[in-house]
Amino acid sequence: MPTLRLFAPAKINLFLAITGRRPDGFHDLISVGAPLDFGDELHVEPRPDELYSFSCDSSEVPTDDSNLVVKAARLFRESGGTGPGANLRLIKRTPVGAGLGGGSSDAAAVLLGLNELSDRPFDEAKLIELAARLGSDCPLFIEGKPCVMRGRGERIQTLGTDLAARLKGRRVLLFKPSFGISTVWAYRAMAAAAPAHYLPTEQAEARLENWQNDPSAPLENLLFNNMEGVAFAKFVALPTLLEKLHRRFGVAVRMSGSGSACFALLREQDPVAEIVACIREAFGPTAFVAEAQIR
Repeated sequence: MPTLRLFAPAKINLFLAITGRRPDGFHDLISVGAPLDFGDELHVEPRPDELYSFSCDSSEVPTDDSNLVVKAARLFRESGGTGPGANLRLIKRTPVGAGLGGGSSDAAAVLLGLNELSDRPFDEAKLIELAARLGSDCPLFIEGKPCVMRGRGERIQTLGTDLAARLKGRRVLLFKPSFGISTVWAYRAMAAAAPAHYLPTEQAEARLENWQNDPSAPLENLLFNNMEGVAFAKFVALPTLLEKLHRRFGVAVRMSGSGSACFALLREQDPVAEIVACIREAFGPTAFVAEAQIR
């Protein structure tokens, strides 16, 4: 069988409400996650034995057992996945520590690729179940389209056709400073300040429902992320730039996930080159910037 090439999309959280901490230590959330047409590429090359190897073109990415790619391959086999082994090679484009779901998407791509290589022993429901065991964002990437995520992210609900159409193709500008933000740190900081940064479940559901039930409501009205509170208090460069972009260009801007990547919703008339120049002036010439569209 020839080498499989799988796209592992990045995502943004258009809506992210952390509603509280669970007894098991995880946090409950309600979120609208949207995969993008920008992301990593995973090559899955079959091999004659049942072993897996992993390599990556980025030195920032560990290739040992700590990587979700390796964990996903092991989980696939331990869960009864049959078929040949594979050499897994990742071409990394989504920045690390960004809140764009890169690692989770890579892990989901491994499950999808090994499942294809093995003549599909698992259906989508089983793959989602396995993905949830790897990480909260992973099930979104098995579905591969905008979804509402609940629980700790493992319960996903696809958007209806009309709602999905309101998102599909919308241009976004992704940008990230040189530093990342630890997701573990962000959640611990929220818990330490509880309940100051949490949004009660009923309020989060009401905000989401209000946007869903109003066909005339622009996507800008959906944007929300209450993880910004702890992130912005420590990393003041983020709110400083977001406020400047909104004030100067009128664009809607938000942090994605736990950060540090942010995004701006682009309109047809927006001067993208000027916005990029503003970002690089604030974050430096090596800042990550990429234009993408919601899938």
